[in-house]
Amino acid sequence: MKYSERLTEAPQGELATGERSTRNRVARSILDHGPSTVADLAARLGLTQAAVRRHLDTLVTDGVVEAREQRVYGARTRGRPAKVFALTDCGRDAFDQSYDSLAADALRWIAQSAGGGEQGEAAVAAFARARMEAQAEAYRASVEAAAPGDRTEALARALTADGYAATAKSAPGPHSGEQLCQHHCPVAHVAGQFPQLCEAETEVFSRLLGTHVQRLATIAHGDGVCTTFIPRGAGTAQSNSSASASTAGRNPA
Repeated sequence: MKYSERLTEAPQGELATGERSTRNRVARSILDHGPSTVADLAARLGLTQAAVRRHLDTLVTDGVVEAREQRVYGARTRGRPAKVFALTDCGRDAFDQSYDSLAADALRWIAQSAGGGEQGEAAVAAFARARMEAQAEAYRASVEAAAPGDRTEALARALTADGYAATAKSAPGPHSGEQLCQHHCPVAHVAGQFPQLCEAETEVFSRLLGTHVQRLATIAHGDGVCTTFIPRGAGTAQSNSSASASTAGRNPA
């Protein structure tokens, strides 16, 4: 039985309903907030750290979450990096009802119908841009209604309403700016095969926010969160849209 089925139906011998419910809350919290430490989860859920560890042990055994070293952007501090827990592909599938195989097959068909090679890649990119432009219409009103300093937060709220569990926060390190974090991506599996989806999304973010943006990490390429850096006063999207797309969907060196 898949974990997604166990969210609503317990197999014979499963722990009490309350235990399952709490375990699902732990998994959902990681989905909504990205890779999390035991302390983070305990604080968010109002549980003891011992209880969180117990549920995480089960989720790790089930292949729903995995432990990894916490990723640090900017200067590292002394000491051993904290261990964080992130959802695996199996864990994301429990919450994601996307038709991944159908979408991937459709994009492959588009590429092949265009002749394959560079022409095929260009056809997929054109589809990705058209798809994102349609989505952007739902975000544009929210972003444009916000004050300039609040537009990243407004975009995060619009993305969250669309299922991306997005947040905005000040960027760490010496560079002035913000990070737009998407803790969930409904098309992560497909984007792993077709980075044009990530590139088109990054271009749209750049145009909506009116500035060059840089994609730092993506779920599609194995990171726990899709992270986009939005600098303050970095210029206009019109002059930087190609630069914004150059690292979209890829982890910069």
